Amino acid sequence: MATVTHSAVQPATHTPLHRRRSRRPWGYTAIGALILAVMLFPVYWMVNVSLQQANTAVSTPWFPTHLNFDGYATALSQQGPNLLTSLVVAVGSVVFSLIIASPAAYALAHVNARWVGPVLFGILISQMVPGIVVANALYSAYNDLGLLNSIPGLILADSTAGIPFAILILRAFMGNIPASVIEAARVDGAGRVRAFASIVLPMSRNALITAGLFTFLFTWSDFLFALTLTTTEDVRPVTLGLYQYLGAHVSDWNAVMATATLASVPALVLLLVAQRHIATGGAVK
Repeated sequence: MATVTHSAVQPATHTPLHRRRSRRPWGYTAIGALILAVMLFPVYWMVNVSLQQANTAVSTPWFPTHLNFDGYATALSQQGPNLLTSLVVAVGSVVFSLIIASPAAYALAHVNARWVGPVLFGILISQMVPGIVVANALYSAYNDLGLLNSIPGLILADSTAGIPFAILILRAFMGNIPASVIEAARVDGAGRVRAFASIVLPMSRNALITAGLFTFLFTWSDFLFALTLTTTEDVRPVTLGLYQYLGAHVSDWNAVMATATLASVPALVLLLVAQRHIATGGAVK
């Protein structure tokens, strides 16, 4: 009798818990999908408006039933030089930042000295300085040096944010490289520079890609330095061009949104290509 009662009660006590556990992942998935949809809706609306006819921002349908690429043609003809300027400045800032940050991070990771701690603290403090303060200081210096409205000037300005960040990322990775590997290269006759270039940099490929990607994103989305350090149309990144383009062509929303869509493509492509390297950026192989 007791056996029958136990067998009859046992399913009643375990079945609700089992069902509750099986339903819980679906609930989390639904919540995550809802949050993702809310976050990505502005991106979808940007692309949707860019594929519509001009002067239809207010009455834009939810889906582009009749595709129109006139906005992209207008954006490329009027904002093409600005897109090229942003690309040159972003790539130049990545290259310059990594050239400066790589040896600095290696020294901070493998040199045991008292000055390492204060230097790292100074790098962290530099990350907390408001960008408007740096931009105003650079404007006065650039005005004296003749670097206003120049691509090298924008590269140096954007590198002020890229170099400290790259140093912190690269130092955290290079600090995990075994010293025995570097010592083995030294025993084989490699100098410090050759060991750094032949051993440390190849092993730090994922960290270099991660630091370079975020530096590119910082530079590509920069608006403050572009607004402060450029006063003519000769050198104008796409962020500033889009800002001024919005005021001049506020009725042609398809061209405005097409410019914004084109400006989002390089960052999206780089994120997709470098995703695997970013995921393994903290591992030493």
